[in-house]
Amino acid sequence: MTRPDSVTVHAHAKINLELRVTGARADGFHELETVFQSLELHDTLRCERRDGPFRIACDAPGVPVDSGNLVWRAAEALWRHLGRDGEPAGAVVALDKRIPVRAGLGGGSADAAAALVGLADIWGAGPPPAALASMAAGIGSDVAFSLTGGTALGLGRGERLVPLPDLAPHWVVLAQPGFGVSTAEAYRWYDGVASAGGVAPAPLDVAWTLGTGPIRNDLEGPVAARHPEIAAARTALLESGARVAGMSGSGSAVFGLFEARGPAERALAVVGSAVARGGRTHLTRTRSRGGPRGLPGSR
Repeated sequence: MTRPDSVTVHAHAKINLELRVTGARADGFHELETVFQSLELHDTLRCERRDGPFRIACDAPGVPVDSGNLVWRAAEALWRHLGRDGEPAGAVVALDKRIPVRAGLGGGSADAAAALVGLADIWGAGPPPAALASMAAGIGSDVAFSLTGGTALGLGRGERLVPLPDLAPHWVVLAQPGFGVSTAEAYRWYDGVASAGGVAPAPLDVAWTLGTGPIRNDLEGPVAARHPEIAAARTALLESGARVAGMSGSGSAVFGLFEARGPAERALAVVGSAVARGGRTHLTRTRSRGGPRGLPGSR
């Protein structure tokens, strides 16, 4: 098998169409039932064979280029799977970030999944899908989903997946306030509300489909109580004609689904005034199942 000198892989963002917290776990995480949906919005990773220690190259503010980046953990997991000693070597990953950070859009997890695919190509690995999925689950809660994309029910920490029929194509407006929310903070705020009896567990049905009623994210209330811009953005999207709207994951991004591009484009201008100073809006689309795809570069 001829190994390419470089491979370019797209890492797609996700939203959580539903997110129910159904209990606490002994490992400190929470039991979840969530519906993932992948988006066309993506980061781009260029994985290149290069002599010397493994390295990440990225100039986006707030993105670590060391072991604090899930791409690094993906490289370590694949290196160990290949039975190689020491630290990962012989590759550099150039990361072009377009997915906002600390927004609940799964950018770090998507980058890790894309790195597994790209590095497997340039290191000549080619592990079977089951091995990749096992590595992904050990890296982070959403990484396994990012290997497949589309629409899926996530269980456990989100790493156990039940494929769902792909959602019909929708335009998606993302409103990102000018601040991020850490996942740890969001769950701590949720725990405070839940311990006071303010959240009642309501499990999802495996046969979930997007209905016409409101969607539910158990983290949204506790986060929005501290950041009213989130509730304002959700209201603005619904008033602009979104079929449904809500916070994605632990925030801070809020999404609205539109069946046509025209209303989605008009909503962009409206929702922009609802986010805090420094906030951003994005227009993208839902994406069907497919996962990252490696595109060979120079050979």
